[in-house]
Amino acid sequence: MPERKQINFTIVPDEPSDVARTYANFCAISHTPFDFTLTFCEVLPPSETEVREADGDEQQSDGPRQLRAPVRARIVVPAAFIPSLITALQEHARAFSEAPPKVASPRDAVH
Repeated sequence: MPERKQINFTIVPDEPSDVARTYANFCAISHTPFDFTLTFCEVLPPSETEVREADGDEQQSDGPRQLRAPVRARIVVPAAFIPSLITALQEHARAFSEAPPKVASPRDAVH
């Protein structure tokens, strides 16, 4: 029987240039025995009305107040994927923290 030849591939995103980026500054995580759900949200500062209502509720309630954050994306990944995701995030966080900050010139776009 002939030996099977192993072929390795590197996976790269096949991303069209018109795909919009989505901003999120909060991630809620849940899981089942089979997968993890990452729910990315954008937390915005509370409005003055929400602050006043929370301040008024302070005398009436000892429980935590909730600030609703709009969901921007919900991603479900298999549980087996999580260790490699954690490793990749740790590697990028280390590289980010070790890199000198880049200062953009005033003419460069911020976003």
